[in-house]
Amino acid sequence: QVQLVESGGGLVQPGGSLKLSCAASGFILGYYTIGWFRQAPGKEREGVSCSQSDSITYYEDSVKGRFTISRDNANNMMYLQMNSLKPEDTAVYYCALYRRRTTAQAMCLGRVPVDYWGQGTQVTVSS
Repeated sequence: QVQLVESGGGLVQPGGSLKLSCAASGFILGYYTIGWFRQAPGKEREGVSCSQSDSITYYEDSVKGRFTISRDNANNMMYLQMNSLKPEDTAVYYCALYRRRTTAQAMCLGRVPVDYWGQGTQVTVSS
């Protein structure tokens, strides 16, 4: 059974940091394109950062230089390190997997359908 489970969300002050984790089971994470998406209230879900199996990455413009996506293939884990957080980063964050070859950019821009989603974790940036 394929499953993605996020953790690490919470409340943080502006300028603070959080690290999101996503535990994958039922498949070998290292073979596939993975990503982090977010959805703020009243907005559509958007791709934040995605990573191909060869570690080529893509970042949405507003998070470049602040967020870092990574994966631990040996432990079937993926991460999103978020620094210098802003109130506009407030959203539910989802990890995602695409089980065919694609580019990180294509996945994040919604050009391919995500095969699996995690349940989401709330990130709130507020003073």
